[in-house]
Amino acid sequence: MTTHPPHPPLPTLRPLLDPSPEYAKWRSEEPIRRVTIWGDNSPWLITRHEDARAVLADPRFSADATHDGFPGFRPQSPPRAPGQFFMMDPPDHTRLRRVLIPDFTFRRIEQLRPALARICGELLGAMTADGATTADLVKAYALPLPSLAICELLGVPYEDHDFFQRQANAFSSLSSGPKEMMAARKALHTYLGELLDRRAREPADDLLSRLARDRVATGEVSVPEAVGIASLLLVAGHETTANMFPLAVVALLRHPAQLAALRAEPGLWPGAVEELLRHLTVAHSGLRRIATEDVEVAGVRVRAGEGVLVALQAANRDPSAFTDPDTLDVRRDAAGHLAFGHGLHQCIGQSLARAELQVGLPALFDRLPGLRLTVPPEDFTLTMTTVHGVRSLPVGW
Repeated sequence: MTTHPPHPPLPTLRPLLDPSPEYAKWRSEEPIRRVTIWGDNSPWLITRHEDARAVLADPRFSADATHDGFPGFRPQSPPRAPGQFFMMDPPDHTRLRRVLIPDFTFRRIEQLRPALARICGELLGAMTADGATTADLVKAYALPLPSLAICELLGVPYEDHDFFQRQANAFSSLSSGPKEMMAARKALHTYLGELLDRRAREPADDLLSRLARDRVATGEVSVPEAVGIASLLLVAGHETTANMFPLAVVALLRHPAQLAALRAEPGLWPGAVEELLRHLTVAHSGLRRIATEDVEVAGVRVRAGEGVLVALQAANRDPSAFTDPDTLDVRRDAAGHLAFGHGLHQCIGQSLARAELQVGLPALFDRLPGLRLTVPPEDFTLTMTTVHGVRSLPVGW
């Protein structure tokens, strides 16, 4: 493979609320094409909704990052840690994911809604204490909400959030090298290993205790696997929602008619969250796979050993799947969007993310009806991680 044209590089900068315009052009002209991501790694880029679903549902496309030529995020990454089932194929993926299903059922997440409402009320109370009229929404609300929620679910003390958020950022930052990533992983795994051991001796009503009691003690999963699972949940459980939340706020403030519709009809919020997920698609680095045998996609033969990059943000703006896809419409039926992926690797925490947004967004706009941005969006600093977002969101009310 070559690093030169006709394999263009992926867009490296993304506008705040919309995908880079190259994706729409490529989706229309050449929906499966080669792109260069780094070095000589030039996977096939998938931009159409139909093709994205087909690839993500096809077991001939592997998520196992240990395959030679896998189109990873970086030229060099640490070895896959035990328990990182999102980078595995069956049967290991099935075995490890299965242990989490009881804690992420729709019914279990619905039971967390009162706790989410309490968390939102406490955070909003702290934001507005002593007559405050401004805040950084990321620091005061968007980041603590999912962090508190995943800590409550896992059984991780929230007072340690500064520590694990630093490790999460070091591991997901695109500027981190293998040494920084390994140091962050080691620190986080040591911390969670000690906590898992404590829960084995002093169980509570949380996921770590159930892992220790029902899975590790029975030999179903090893201690390193349990620690890896907990680490994955802790990092992913706050990072995506923490980035999605401020972008959703910006999108609604920049579309006042849509926000007015939600104020007038609160019953629209669940559907509006789906539309925001589709419209914003914060998992902007794509889902990465590698073909284990020759597969035809959209009339193109992808050969065994060739990488594939599924551009979710392009697929979610595909006019063949969604009418007028670049328009934010809180009344749209956005069913079928791919913000959480598709197929057997579809995000296991999607019900929790939905609940956080469905509770947290209305609570914010109800408590602060005069919410506004205090700096123009073009002044925001974007996150340089695998998840699209902003580092801070200055607001007033």
